[in-house]
Amino acid sequence: MPATPMSIFDQQLDQNSANYATLTPVSFLERSAQVYPKRTAIVHGTLRRSWLETWQRCRRLASALQGLGIKAGETVSIIAPNIPEHYEAHFAVPMSGAVLNSINTRLDPEAVAFIMEHAETRVLLVDREFSTVVSRALKLMPRKPIVIDIDDPQYEGGELIGQMRYEELLAKGDEQFIYTPPDDEWRAISLNYTSGTTGNPKGVVYHHRGAYLNALSNIVSWGMTEKPVYLWTLPMFHCNGWCFPWALAAVSGTNVCLRHVRVEPIFELIRKEGVDHFCGAPIVLNMLNGGPQALKEGIEHKVKVMTAGAAPPASVIEGMEALGFSVTHVYGLTETYGPSVVCAWKGEWDELSLTERARLKSRQGVKAPMLEGLMVADPVTLEPVPADGITIGEIMMRGNLVMRGYLKNPSASEEAFAGGWFHSGDLAVCHPDNYIEIKDRSKDVIISGGENISSIEVEDILYRHPKVREAAVVARPDEKWGETPCAFIDASGEVTAEEIIEFCRANMAHFKVPKTVVFGELPKTSTGKIQKYLLRNRTKEL
Repeated sequence: MPATPMSIFDQQLDQNSANYATLTPVSFLERSAQVYPKRTAIVHGTLRRSWLETWQRCRRLASALQGLGIKAGETVSIIAPNIPEHYEAHFAVPMSGAVLNSINTRLDPEAVAFIMEHAETRVLLVDREFSTVVSRALKLMPRKPIVIDIDDPQYEGGELIGQMRYEELLAKGDEQFIYTPPDDEWRAISLNYTSGTTGNPKGVVYHHRGAYLNALSNIVSWGMTEKPVYLWTLPMFHCNGWCFPWALAAVSGTNVCLRHVRVEPIFELIRKEGVDHFCGAPIVLNMLNGGPQALKEGIEHKVKVMTAGAAPPASVIEGMEALGFSVTHVYGLTETYGPSVVCAWKGEWDELSLTERARLKSRQGVKAPMLEGLMVADPVTLEPVPADGITIGEIMMRGNLVMRGYLKNPSASEEAFAGGWFHSGDLAVCHPDNYIEIKDRSKDVIISGGENISSIEVEDILYRHPKVREAAVVARPDEKWGETPCAFIDASGEVTAEEIIEFCRANMAHFKVPKTVVFGELPKTSTGKIQKYLLRNRTKEL
């Protein structure tokens, strides 16, 4: 590409410290501490901390990490639930110049050891609840990190396995620590690992610019006003909590911590703390829908819910809206900082029926405010599919909300970025209004008698059955048809396979109806996604 010719606007108008600064979400925390020093930033049981206190603690931690010998570009890992220390790490670790690696709390020792070895972890912050898993992981590692214990008084059990406690480390730091922003916003701010359902997880590298912009993108796409009260139902280890630790600092909101995602404390905190925002996968929303009616009473303020992680059945959204909760559906991947596509709502849809609104909200939507490119296209030719709601292609994105790449895996990065677009691996259609809708993962499409069947479409119907709590549909090998749909169902009451099949026949084309129905608990990844590859293996044993 030829160089752009110089113009009058390129002369004596250079970038300097007065007119340019690298983008980093750490700046959000500093502003909240300066503008709203007494406003509540953290709620954890009876604990209340202001934005000024949080800023001071983060400065102490950053200083103390440097005191441990941590250098710029080195990795600090944390394995903890959604507690204040985990929130502080999202600012203090990048302030020290290091890269934050928040590890999934549901992983086994082998996976934890692999991640820390691959990330070359120098320091590990660990909550007592996970001491057993971490102790076993450390035994598998030839190079062991410095271990710091998080001793949360809200948890009873576990052991202290580190060299010192978190508060002892903070005491060694300086709350007047002078934070130096990164010299380049392309510097890594965090490292997140994919779920690794078919092999070792890949390390996804985020940069300061992307974290900054996706935090703002969340605020704009969700219509967050100043001072929201946000409940941490979404794990902070999952895409850095979809960048909401940084987003909440940008709007000087209140972080209501939650160690365990359970129905009773969620409804209790919504009432007690005035929670008006929370995020969660469809499985969490389904859990709340199925909660006792008594727990749902007494909530009179508006609550906004953001959901993603799997394509939500329209029936699940409908259930939440019936409770008076306003649902925003977003879509993204670990590789896109979490949400990068949003089902932006249009006022003219307000007059539609609850069922029709839920159907529209179940679509993945359009690009989020800070995403540059989104299309559904042929994965080889990159030719966009027609916006007819029928033709299937692969979802592709590009722009600032796409990762730097996979750590120590250039071939995987190159494959993911083929043709100048990030290839998601999700198959979708584009509707005439340019809203995209996922039809399946490429590996989950069922081809029966030459016809493509979307497992998500079948699952959406299954979720409408009153006895179906969870459902997953996969291909089962068939001599005649090649493959047929097989439904695995976790039921909430007595129901037979025949009843399920008849229900499907009444609500979908007959060739899409599951030929086999299996009841029981569904296997899930550590982030709550149903492990369809295990179900596919089970179909071969039926």
